[in-house]
Amino acid sequence: MSAPGDPGDDGPPDLGHRYSRAVAAAGLDPEKVSALVRAALAEDLGIGTGDPHAGVDVTSAATVPADLVAAADVTSRGHGVLAGLPLVALLLVEEAAASVVLHATDGDRVQPGDVVLTATGPARRLLTVERTMLNLLCRLSGVATLTRRWVDAVEGTAASIRDTRKTTPGLRALEKYAVRCGGGVNHRMSLCDAALVKDNHVEAAGGIRRAFQAVRDAFPGLPVEVECDTVDQVAEAVSAGADLILCDNMSPAHLRACVEIARPAGVRLEASGGLSIESAAAVAATGVDFLAVGALTHSAPVLDLGLDLRPLDGRDGRGGT
Repeated sequence: MSAPGDPGDDGPPDLGHRYSRAVAAAGLDPEKVSALVRAALAEDLGIGTGDPHAGVDVTSAATVPADLVAAADVTSRGHGVLAGLPLVALLLVEEAAASVVLHATDGDRVQPGDVVLTATGPARRLLTVERTMLNLLCRLSGVATLTRRWVDAVEGTAASIRDTRKTTPGLRALEKYAVRCGGGVNHRMSLCDAALVKDNHVEAAGGIRRAFQAVRDAFPGLPVEVECDTVDQVAEAVSAGADLILCDNMSPAHLRACVEIARPAGVRLEASGGLSIESAAAVAATGVDFLAVGALTHSAPVLDLGLDLRPLDGRDGRGGT
């Protein structure tokens, strides 16, 4: 997807294959990632809006010489953890015909002034993809950064930090990848790969045991997690055969009581609801296996990263939006 009047249609093929493989190695589908970033870029270019200038970055087309080649450094302006570098490298290669050098890897901690990648290519195209590229990188790195804060908070315990399905529509696979970059672990990816019996399911089925058994009978090969609000409900879910129990809004004392019931049966426990970074260590110390943190994906602030353009013919220039 090149803007009209820009030179070249494709990035360096070897780099494209390299970053496509890197995306696949991250557990993501390169074709789906490419389709997603192209859709995001199309949105930024107004494609499909009916605007007479749709598909054109009008500012760059008017101000940047068509033959100007530039280097663009992406630099961190804050402290955080990176996620999404292979994705944005693929975007830069495919959509900006750029050569990309990564100076860091996903999961790395960065501080202000750290250059994380350098892209070299047609200046117009670099500026056209700038915001789409930064939106993805800043968002995913923000998720990784917040996840790492939670992981650091429970260091020294056996508990893991786990995400939820409270993700940005269309970005679930990417945001859950960012959680992994921050040291967290993923809960189910969708409604079909595991069952989570919540209070509304229990109400509809007529009780915890009936709800659990209904799911087990219908989908015998799938793991079944049961949400419980009390210690007594945990005992019932353990007796029913639950694989995992979500302890919702329980105090540390109640969580310890649940651990005493579940651990001998080999049932894992997940604490959820009312959690904070400040209380995370105390909750983890109760012996639960997971802390479920929806905020990792629904409330993570972005990591501030910016792009600085360096024309290679001696002219000064800076990218920005």
